[in-house]
Amino acid sequence: SIITHVKNDEKQIEISNLAGSSLSMVISSVFSSTEKPLLLICNDKEEAAYYLNDLEQLLDADEGSKRDDVLFYPGSYRRPYQIEDTDNANILLRAEVLNRINSQKKPALIVTYADALFEQVITKSELKRNTIKLSVGETLSLDFIHDLLHEYKFNRVDFVIDPGDFAIRGGIIDVFSFSNDHPFRIEFFGDEIDSIRTFDIESQLSIDRMNKIDIMPNVENKFHEEKRQSFLSYISSKTVVFTKNPQLNSNRLDKLFEKAKDAFKNLEGEIKHSNPEELFCTGKLIEDQLLDFTNVLIENSPSHKVSKSINFDTLPQPAFNKQFDLLIKNLNENTDQGITNYLFCDNENQAKRFHDIFDDLDQSVTYATITSPLYQGFTDRDLKIACYTDHQIFERYHKFRLKSGFAKKQSIQLKELTNLEIGDYVTHIDHGIGRFGGLHKIDVEGKKQEAIKLIYGERDVLYISIHALHKITKYNGKEGKAPKVHKLGSNVWKNLKQKTKARVKHIAYNLIELYAKRRLQKGYAYREDSYLQHELEASFIYEDTPDQLSATEAVKADMEKDQPMDRLICGDVGFGKTEIAIRAAFK
Repeated sequence: SIITHVKNDEKQIEISNLAGSSLSMVISSVFSSTEKPLLLICNDKEEAAYYLNDLEQLLDADEGSKRDDVLFYPGSYRRPYQIEDTDNANILLRAEVLNRINSQKKPALIVTYADALFEQVITKSELKRNTIKLSVGETLSLDFIHDLLHEYKFNRVDFVIDPGDFAIRGGIIDVFSFSNDHPFRIEFFGDEIDSIRTFDIESQLSIDRMNKIDIMPNVENKFHEEKRQSFLSYISSKTVVFTKNPQLNSNRLDKLFEKAKDAFKNLEGEIKHSNPEELFCTGKLIEDQLLDFTNVLIENSPSHKVSKSINFDTLPQPAFNKQFDLLIKNLNENTDQGITNYLFCDNENQAKRFHDIFDDLDQSVTYATITSPLYQGFTDRDLKIACYTDHQIFERYHKFRLKSGFAKKQSIQLKELTNLEIGDYVTHIDHGIGRFGGLHKIDVEGKKQEAIKLIYGERDVLYISIHALHKITKYNGKEGKAPKVHKLGSNVWKNLKQKTKARVKHIAYNLIELYAKRRLQKGYAYREDSYLQHELEASFIYEDTPDQLSATEAVKADMEKDQPMDRLICGDVGFGKTEIAIRAAFK
């Protein structure tokens, strides 16, 4: 019914009685069936993030759609007239959405919230005019691209790590656009672009080859004095807008706008700034612009007139308080009423835990497990399905996950290299200990390339390509004692490595002998996990991390053998070692 009304472009539709993640299922069905762009406006960032994860999972399972079509549009975290307070991860996500809309690719499902809509965005014409488009085979000079990136306030560095960075080495330009998860590597042959690839900032290895790319500057910073428009006036008029609590969102926007006006008054007479009306949106402005779209109102207030109301018959997931007899009773009651039970689990271990608990209780239960996390469970009495979540049954915290592609763990070599100072000692795996001589441009077959200079004994110099970073590390030795630096090509380092290998082999031989004796000893073999064990483990309120799961399984496997146990659990403070110990102690 709702799909029909959306296809017919009815302007104001109200849907009600959608409990838990049943809303996510409705939205994913509408998106898959109508081939129209969708916008979901939630109450706040946390709620938006949970629905985003739901939609990613549901559309990932749908053969006709991809989770790549689900995009998150957050606020920049910029306080009014405080440009420096932006968050790079959020700027990248916002730019990704603007670029997707501007590129006119297939429809996307965008999830956002009031605070994000509050900030106006650069106009389409300005974005198009200031987006750098490059393609393989195009003729451009390196100097021209350098000047262009500098004009757009990209930051020249030795190695790109964050959006807005760029580096030039010989005939290669690395640049991190604000609209892409990975930086681009553009290789020139003379003044012609020979190849374009995305690459991983950790390994420096290529990911995908590209024929055309768009390089987008920081649209939240460079263009703060340019003409701006509301995000709603930016998106396609064909967009179907789902709004949760429209009146609440409108009030939230008005409060934010009042704060912006106060901040503007405090700046009067200091520096010339754009008026709040030119930079931010009021609740009234958003309400007026929403009238141009097909609106689906959720948890609507009576003040909003609608042309069609659709009522669903869903109930929120019951609270079981970790009492599995109540859960079993409820599941069996559902089965008697012709309702199919689905248990949505975060991982395979949680699904197995349900199976083990029901087996230990020796209870007959009809259900199916789905290894896919869901925000909140519900029962749909029309569709005759009950979708329950493991985290609500076990009363665990359920975390949302947001993409922040550039904020990966940086390569340790990159971190160390940027912290090195001239004269610091470094170790090269092949040549031994030398001193860091800085980054230098050297001529390689007629091309200028950046290399790392290492200085050895008797003024020997070694230049290392930046692509061989994995071979060098900062020297760590006894504090206050300088290491010996030998001549390049001498046998000292080679002999030291051979001596070290021999000592490692000796230690290994002794360990093997020790563990061979240990295996001959008999220890106490503990039983497999019981119902009580599963109940204890279900009582922890936080979901296990993958490392906790694997460590716990390894400990239990050791305990169930009849050989003496010898295992050490290592981890940083607060990473959950005690939980593993409690599981083992209880067993």
